[in-house]
Amino acid sequence: MRKLLILALGAALLLLAGCGTAAKPTPTPSPLPPTATLAPSVPPTSTKIPIPTATSTPSPTPTATPTPLVFNPPKVRFAVIGDFGQAGYPEALVSKLVHSWHPDFILTVGDNNYPEGSKDTIKANIFQYYGDYIYAHKFYPALGNHDWGYGSIAAYLAYLHPPGNGRYYDFAYGPVHIFVLDSCPNEPDGITADSKQAQWLRERLKAAREPWKIVALHRPPYSSGPHGSTPELQWPYAKWGVTAVIAGHDHDYERIMRDGIVYFVNGLGGHPSRYFFRPTPVPGSVVRYRAKHGAMLVEADADHITFKFIATDHTVVDTYTTTRKP
Repeated sequence: MRKLLILALGAALLLLAGCGTAAKPTPTPSPLPPTATLAPSVPPTSTKIPIPTATSTPSPTPTATPTPLVFNPPKVRFAVIGDFGQAGYPEALVSKLVHSWHPDFILTVGDNNYPEGSKDTIKANIFQYYGDYIYAHKFYPALGNHDWGYGSIAAYLAYLHPPGNGRYYDFAYGPVHIFVLDSCPNEPDGITADSKQAQWLRERLKAAREPWKIVALHRPPYSSGPHGSTPELQWPYAKWGVTAVIAGHDHDYERIMRDGIVYFVNGLGGHPSRYFFRPTPVPGSVVRYRAKHGAMLVEADADHITFKFIATDHTVVDTYTTTRKP
């Protein structure tokens, strides 16, 4: 039986071989390449782009500015006349010039009433030209040597009514404080830097709060005119806080820069004679004029003060301005 099975199997194999084609072996499948396994994607960490901090541009350090000064009135304009009190055509021209400015007041630097300060000449020499300002109490005179005359100022005091003791006094108008001195040797309280009058000035200057402080007197501390400088009146004005010193006596106009402040000689207010200057001017003299009569116009506010000398033909001869320091 076993033999019969072997024979049958052999016959089957021969039968298959008779087909003429050997059966091909079934190929063994090649393993597929491994599938690329992607690494799990890591969600990107959100990186914050830094926003720049707003840095303000540093402001420049503000410069110190002067504290505003408020005055009532805030501005002032006034006239200054000197050696004027001789009735006649020159004084009439100067008076017309001064009135054309409509000043707040008129300040004089002496010799208001030639030749000797008499009550008999005061109406003709002063009132016919400036009576309106005198009656309105806007006329502030300084004593000159011709007002002292022969040793009496009775007419000066009785008719012009100067404030204080009448010989020296002070007053303020807006941003300007004015100190009127008696520069004549007759002054009972003296005229030197250690005198009672000088001590009064020093104390009043300390008390003044206005930015502009002006001293008005007749005889000039410095002058290139024939009368010349007056040594006993060369007080330490700058050290004491004075802005400007205005004098007369010499019949001319001069601006002198000394000790860091300005000195003026203003003596062309109306006396017919006009003086020549000395050949050698005093140190610091920058402007000298004598061609025509004239007067000074001063204008000031809290920050500036301007001095002008204007001739009777309206020519501006000289201009000087000072600005308040912070």
